[in-house]
Amino acid sequence: MTAGVRQLLGLALATVSFVGNIIICALPQWRVKEFWREAYPFESNVTVSLMFFEGLWKFCETSNVLLTWCKRYDETLAPISTDLKVARVLIIIAIIIGVFGILLGAAGSKFINFVSDERKRNKMAMASGVVCLIAGIFVLIPISWTTTSINNNSDQFLPLGFQKSELGASVYIGWITTALLFLGGGLLCSSFICRGNSD
Repeated sequence: MTAGVRQLLGLALATVSFVGNIIICALPQWRVKEFWREAYPFESNVTVSLMFFEGLWKFCETSNVLLTWCKRYDETLAPISTDLKVARVLIIIAIIIGVFGILLGAAGSKFINFVSDERKRNKMAMASGVVCLIAGIFVLIPISWTTTSINNNSDQFLPLGFQKSELGASVYIGWITTALLFLGGGLLCSSFICRGNSD
């Protein structure tokens, strides 16, 4: 694979991971909790399932009759956990760094004649790869922390009827996004390291 193709593929992966970062920032499904209760006190065979979704900015509730409401944390009594507070900051930083990495990679691309000097373009591609790797670390930290806190059963004293917390869709998307950032950053860096190959 030539250096130019590596750059193009690395930029494509970085762009897809940027979209993934936006999704995990906006989607209110980092942590999922389920609650079961009887619908009527005298009928034990009819139960209502309530799902609680915790995101970085919102807390949502939905029932098995498909009624959903979402509110910001400051509008509800639900406190935001420490790992999600830290995740807010780190994901925003990762998005900003990701934009910078994509722009730097596009400017140093062999397919866009933004910089005429070949050595400068190669250095920009290398810098773009390093920036994407740093963005991947900023996504990896909150995703790992949230996964660990859920898997370590941090909800030991749940009220009656509550089930254990589970990983939400945002965490799974975050793992994929992290892998794409590392892969894209690695391809961009390798396009600089192997620049001696024929294009």
